Amino acid sequence: MTELLIVALGVVALLVLLVGFKFDGFISLILVAIGVGLAEGLSLAKITTAIYNGIGGQLKSLILILAFGAMLGKMLSDSGAAQRISGTFIKLFGLKNIQWAMLLTAFIVGVTMFFEAGFIVIIPIIYTVAAQTKMSLIHVGLPAVIGLSITHGFLPPHPGPAAVSIAYGASMGKTLLYGLIIAIPIAIVLSWMFEKLPYMKKILGSVPEGLAVPKVLKEEELPGFGVSMLVALLPIILMAISTYADMYMDKKAPVVGVIHFFGDAPIALLVTVLYSAYSLGVARGRMLEDVMKSIGSSVKGIAMIALVIGAGGAFKEVIVSSGVAVVIKNMTQNLSVSPLVLAWCIAAGIRLSVGSATVSVITASGIIAPMIATCGVSPELMVLATSCGSAFTSHVNDAGFWMYKEFFNLSVIDALKTRSVYTTVLGFLGLLGVLALQAFGL
Repeated sequence: MTELLIVALGVVALLVLLVGFKFDGFISLILVAIGVGLAEGLSLAKITTAIYNGIGGQLKSLILILAFGAMLGKMLSDSGAAQRISGTFIKLFGLKNIQWAMLLTAFIVGVTMFFEAGFIVIIPIIYTVAAQTKMSLIHVGLPAVIGLSITHGFLPPHPGPAAVSIAYGASMGKTLLYGLIIAIPIAIVLSWMFEKLPYMKKILGSVPEGLAVPKVLKEEELPGFGVSMLVALLPIILMAISTYADMYMDKKAPVVGVIHFFGDAPIALLVTVLYSAYSLGVARGRMLEDVMKSIGSSVKGIAMIALVIGAGGAFKEVIVSSGVAVVIKNMTQNLSVSPLVLAWCIAAGIRLSVGSATVSVITASGIIAPMIATCGVSPELMVLATSCGSAFTSHVNDAGFWMYKEFFNLSVIDALKTRSVYTTVLGFLGLLGVLALQAFGL
């Protein structure tokens, strides 16, 4: 029990550094990892070894997902592919159902990117559509923001669920499949709910003063809908084929090895980036050198995210090295609380306190990982429980909350009524969905 108490105090110290002193997330996680290691009685050599191993283990494949995801997002944005996708869906659904068009666009565009990165890609589309249709910014944009939050909670290769999948040793393909089963109904419920809330008619939003509606590419400058969709969905298609092969084909067949290689999330994203560079760049008249410069510039924004995730891996490794895994194993064998509920509560509690979904999901996964082997629950469901817990209740300590507030030009109260409410409902519905999948034997 002493080991767990030290870890609990470490989490409290992390919250104090992040919330009270406004410390950087990366520095905070490393300092707490060192402090917990010392308190647990580890030697200095073992602490540094655990930190190095933790960072390396956490980022070994995830760094590729982060980098290739940023590159793909840049290509979708710069080429006009995201604009083409949204425009086509709007024509398909009609102006009366524009929310569904924006929701679907966010699902497709945001599945490989963190919320902030996906938000930056999709906000020009929201501004443009609102200006063209003369509808309120919130009416057009809120479904898209909801879609981005849902991809964060349920759908690898989005970096959040992908990081937890790696930590738990879960199949990303199965996590994606299970996540889609939950995500689609939740997206429909949330979008419907906000259409019915009486106060939503008074919250309109507007483009902030001094921020013009971004330049929209002309129709003839846009890529085709087919190639735009293929680029956006290719990573998911490759991962789905790999999952199918794993479930229904002879694992010893040579072709299965090839399918698994291309269905591995980093390779699937690499293939897609290369295809997008040609189909959305070179094939449409851009110089290869120009395309590569654009792709290279996209990864600058993920540097701190990668550091925070790596530091979270260091914290996790220190916890494991201190022997907490054995304590957690003994405790959870006879625990009456569902491991899924426990995972959700830990992630949600950290999210409420810290604000950062990235910090909360990585910190929670480090605490939960030792129980995965003995909890008797599918690791894929544990990934989803942890991830949707980290999406719970965005409020004033969350950078995403302020980004949403400022870009929609809302008051703090209106931002709370919209973003904080939908993320709270999203977190609860996600947990219920995960428990429902478990009840069906997954």
